[in-house]
Amino acid sequence: MTTPAMPPTAPARFRPAITPGRRVAAVLASAAAVAFAAMLVSLLAFFIGSGQSPQVLGQVFGHFALAAFVVWMLLSVANAVGATRAWFLTLITGFASGCLAALLATSVTASAAGNTFSGAIVLFVIGSLVSLNLIFILAVIVGEMLLAPVVFRRILDYAPAATDRRMALVRIPASNLDEAVLTHRDRKPTDQALADKQWDNYCAALVAEGWETIEVDAAPDLADSVFVEDMVVLFGDLAVLASPGAESRRPEIEAIERAVRAVPGLTVTRIQLPGTLDGGDVLKVGSTVYVGASSRTNSEGIRQLRTLLTPHRYTVVAVPISKALHLKSAATALPDGTIIGDPALLDGTTLFPRFLPVPEPEGVAVVELSRESLLMSSSAPQTAAMVAGLGYRVVTVDIGEFEKLEGCVTCLSVRVR
Repeated sequence: MTTPAMPPTAPARFRPAITPGRRVAAVLASAAAVAFAAMLVSLLAFFIGSGQSPQVLGQVFGHFALAAFVVWMLLSVANAVGATRAWFLTLITGFASGCLAALLATSVTASAAGNTFSGAIVLFVIGSLVSLNLIFILAVIVGEMLLAPVVFRRILDYAPAATDRRMALVRIPASNLDEAVLTHRDRKPTDQALADKQWDNYCAALVAEGWETIEVDAAPDLADSVFVEDMVVLFGDLAVLASPGAESRRPEIEAIERAVRAVPGLTVTRIQLPGTLDGGDVLKVGSTVYVGASSRTNSEGIRQLRTLLTPHRYTVVAVPISKALHLKSAATALPDGTIIGDPALLDGTTLFPRFLPVPEPEGVAVVELSRESLLMSSSAPQTAAMVAGLGYRVVTVDIGEFEKLEGCVTCLSVRVR
């Protein structure tokens, strides 16, 4: 099969929040980079201009070291108030800081040499701007325009390399599946033995594709507990514990939290009541997070999730959902960012930049096994063929007993990458 023609959208990554400490580090480092570079350029220019005489370096080092220190202080203040945001601000800041630092350093150098304040000294200091200090000032201007914004942004945007853990949290079906809560489907009897077999096959499919399955402690009396996706959402190294909209499901959280906290490297936070949020309502597409405003997820839950994710530079988009249990009961995303779904189950599709309708309701859900491979329900052969025609390798599993309970392939695991 060929790979998708459309360039893939990078998966959502956890990026540390821009804390005050990180911002201070960015300010100081960007200013220091410019100051140090300007000093080196000036010393190198004098070294070359003097016929590569080492003595010259000793004569001018103190002067330019002082000028660089003053530039560092001035640019730290300027960058702290936003000088790196626009090129014309960096131009003005670089010119002003370079000139002020050069004037101060030259005044101190002249005074240290035993010169008394006089008109001649003032003229010498001012004239140094276009002689002794010209290269230094130009270096400060160029450095503030080109170097400072890069250093500033790199520090703010730095994130540890993502660890490809490829783990999947799963939970064995409860013994009372027939008591699971239903909202949009008529109840049909489930075959407990068949459901257990389908769950085993689902886990086996994950293992066969290179995923390590980790079983959350069983909850035999919690009918919906097999649908672990609703209890926690992963954003790279950030785990957000949900706040289930169905009160009967809230006891499921405790064991999920223990399992998540046992995974090395995860930062764990949670949605608090009165906010409610089910993981099945959260669809991640790169740095965009679509959240279903459904019967299980309320506005306060969406607000809390937005507050938690905004510092990590995710954009949360609320999507009205009234015809399905969760957003991901109606739509999911291909690795290239295309949203696939059933228009009949969605209140609208205009919030999605790229939307592809599927021919079967059971085909709305895909689990990304890799950038080229997807897990889908065997109940949607036409959709599987359509997706395969887009260049993906499709693995199918039978989860019919869980589909009776408004479940899908995404509900049965939480992928930790």
